[in-house]
Amino acid sequence: MSDWRLVLETSGRVGKVGLANGSAMAHRAELDPSRRHARDLAATIRAMLERERLRVADLGSVLVSVGPGGYTGLRVGLATAKTLAYATNVPLVAVPTFHAIASQAPVEASNLWVIADALQGTIYLQRFTDGKPIDEVKIVPAADWLPWANGATWLTGPGVAIHSDKLNCSARIVDERFREPTVDGVLAAGATIAPLSREELFAIEPLYLRGSSAEEKARNS
Repeated sequence: MSDWRLVLETSGRVGKVGLANGSAMAHRAELDPSRRHARDLAATIRAMLERERLRVADLGSVLVSVGPGGYTGLRVGLATAKTLAYATNVPLVAVPTFHAIASQAPVEASNLWVIADALQGTIYLQRFTDGKPIDEVKIVPAADWLPWANGATWLTGPGVAIHSDKLNCSARIVDERFREPTVDGVLAAGATIAPLSREELFAIEPLYLRGSSAEEKARNS
């Protein structure tokens, strides 16, 4: 099997694409944040593969972050990855975004919580011990949970900056350079995850615990 791996990370405002050879990232690119992920993603993938004279079918796998994160970006990234994998029979690895973020934390952050903003005063929350998830992602009120963070707790994720005013000052925070998911983090986390079966490929959806904005408006109308 080929050592080349395509890596897609579209959970945040800025989409990211990587092309790795084994465990080494050979190429990285960021999508224009002022434009829709869908507009630039395919062109960026094509250009990256052409640099190495590769086709999608030459890849050993496609890795994609599946959330939590921005609903539209996640759907575009996952739809693109599923299309590529289905059309070429290249294995697809679905990487939970918080697993990718946790893989970027320092080794000493053995008791780690990854947080992200879930809107309306809530946060996405997941705990990791020695880099391994202890429970599933859940949504909790930010004002209730964050003040309990203390010196024995490490925090990371995009929610740290957004909710910093609610944090106990003794909480240990991962450096801001490593709090957002990267293609390197997706690659590292994906090394521990088995590819999806054909049936799972068809069924996989973004990990988004809230409905889309359209769904929420309809429910509240």
